[in-house]
Amino acid sequence: MNDLTLKIENLSAGFFTDRGYVPAVDSVSLQIPKGQVVGIVGESGCGKSMLARSVMGILKYSGRITGGSIRLCGQELVGMPEKKLRALRGKDMAMVFQEPMTSLNPVVPVGKQVREALLLHEKMDRKAAKQEVLRIFERVGISEPEKRYNSYPHQLSGGLRQRIMIAMAMVCKPKLLIADEPTTALDVTIEAQILQLMRQLSKETGMSILMISHNLGVIAQMCDQVYVMYAGKIVEKADVNTLFADCTHPYTKGLMGSVIDLKENPPRLPAIGGMVPNLLHLPEGCAFAPRCPYASARCQKERPSLLPIAQGHECRCFERGLG
Repeated sequence: MNDLTLKIENLSAGFFTDRGYVPAVDSVSLQIPKGQVVGIVGESGCGKSMLARSVMGILKYSGRITGGSIRLCGQELVGMPEKKLRALRGKDMAMVFQEPMTSLNPVVPVGKQVREALLLHEKMDRKAAKQEVLRIFERVGISEPEKRYNSYPHQLSGGLRQRIMIAMAMVCKPKLLIADEPTTALDVTIEAQILQLMRQLSKETGMSILMISHNLGVIAQMCDQVYVMYAGKIVEKADVNTLFADCTHPYTKGLMGSVIDLKENPPRLPAIGGMVPNLLHLPEGCAFAPRCPYASARCQKERPSLLPIAQGHECRCFERGLG
């Protein structure tokens, strides 16, 4: 346990709605060793962001954790009082959100928003905190940091706002950084710079990173371990080299097939047929069976378990190895 920054066991979370319970995260287990980068991939709606928000304790409206355990450096987060969670957020765990415009306070200069974490958690005076904010602004590629410090969110481009969010999450050097599509609004040059900075801070401080991304290139570049999610469940888990060289689950194969091979010129990229299932009305058997080209009668009736198929490689599929 001492070597694990984050340990999630059988976590379930969802939304209680007028139409019924929506199981957005279903019995998920995940571990992040100290100093490692773990990735989560999957289509929109598969439960990635819900998992991240469950860890941070910031589920909105009707969202609730219904079972399981989340331990940050040995501390149980499920059921922890909000006051204690607030003391951990920003200092021991931080999150880069997908939507920087809706995550930043529109009436407070961005520099002061980033400074707030240092004043609260590091007990710095305002002058020292400002200098630290200017340093982190430079490290994430923000030009004219003194000028940007006093800017309001609406005065900045989407890319700059995203860099502000990354600076805010990293300024206190947390033990766990959750990065939910952290480079979506950035150009490729700044993206490479930010990813390099995350890796560098991870090595310098032992910070662990949970990287959520649709970009398989980012996952391949950054991650040590990768979890593939579908319909709220982990369907495959492997180290990054194994996953990209020898993935097993048909859903993972479909994701990998959507990556453009620059060495070839295919007339059309393959696509996964069908749609993500309605979580209110999941299939009786495997959730991926209606879209799976290898589904058997057993897949339509039974739900597979996540089982080991090799050292450190697990898969949730009856027909694994086909195709």
